[in-house]
Amino acid sequence: MVFELFFRQNRTLASVLVSRRLLSSSSPSLSILRDRYGFVAPPSLLPENPKAIPGDRGGDQAKKKKKKPPYRPPSSLDRAGQKPLHSDLPFDFRFSYTESKPNVKPIGLREPKYSPFGPGRLNRPWTGVCAPAVDPTVRSVDGEGPSNVELEEKWEKTRETILGEPLTPAERAFLVEKCQKNRTKRQVNLGRDGLTHNMLNDIHNNWKHAEAVRIKCLGVPTVDMQNVCTQLEEKTGGLIIHRHGGQIILYRGRHYNPKKKPVIPLMLWKPHEPVYPRLIKTVIDGLTVEETKEMRKRGLAVPALTKLAKNGYYASLVPMVRDAFLTDELVRIDCKGLNKSDYKKIGVKLRVRI
Repeated sequence: MVFELFFRQNRTLASVLVSRRLLSSSSPSLSILRDRYGFVAPPSLLPENPKAIPGDRGGDQAKKKKKKPPYRPPSSLDRAGQKPLHSDLPFDFRFSYTESKPNVKPIGLREPKYSPFGPGRLNRPWTGVCAPAVDPTVRSVDGEGPSNVELEEKWEKTRETILGEPLTPAERAFLVEKCQKNRTKRQVNLGRDGLTHNMLNDIHNNWKHAEAVRIKCLGVPTVDMQNVCTQLEEKTGGLIIHRHGGQIILYRGRHYNPKKKPVIPLMLWKPHEPVYPRLIKTVIDGLTVEETKEMRKRGLAVPALTKLAKNGYYASLVPMVRDAFLTDELVRIDCKGLNKSDYKKIGVKLRVRI
């Protein structure tokens, strides 16, 4: 009895499987029916797309889906009929505003004068170092047009208008608390290149959604944090309302309108750094060649004052070196973990500030 029931269940299961297989293969190709039986299907049974399987909607989706155009680099784009971008920002466009100074002139260029903004995308010429707000060659010909001083005064008045009345202590504390790590993840990182040009656009994009933005500073620029704060306020038009170590809270102003933010053309690639004079001279000023060699040998034997970590916070380096010079003639700093370009920049900053 048990065997008969088991046989019936298996037979029923087999019949179900056979029926499913017949249903799945119930739509043979019309060409086989026509060849064997001379069957001609009515127009209502013919699929719209002969290659598509009846009942399959994948063919319709593939038909609607458009192919993505191939990538074309910015240098190959045809800008015929398009006007170059114009920006009213009063300062010269540089790749970095904290790691390059306009008063330090390079002795050469590592590449031809090719604009990092792309060909024909900006109405400012690229000098190999920056894109000046006022073209000196054009001004020397006609003698007309605004000067850098006039543009800076106009920008300062616009900045004061946007900032409005000073914040009260309660408003300042509320914005600072709102920008802390436990309240928001919105942050702009300032690294080894310092305040770059494209970072200005990132700050304004954050100001669309919040009144203040948190900026975290690490690396070489933190040796001179005063310069970082000054450049942030001048280039963005904002106001620093809080600073703790390398963390800065930058406020946009009471009357800031995101729809009227300044035009900031983006750099499409990083330009090569120009060639500057050598930092380490063969002979120190006031000493002979033998005295210079002897002083360098003594410096190698001096114990290291401190060891700098890669992408660390170096704001205490300048006062530390100043205090060490009160007792010692030579100071050695261990920079083995840093890149070659980093400790060169640190050496320049120390020489200027000390």
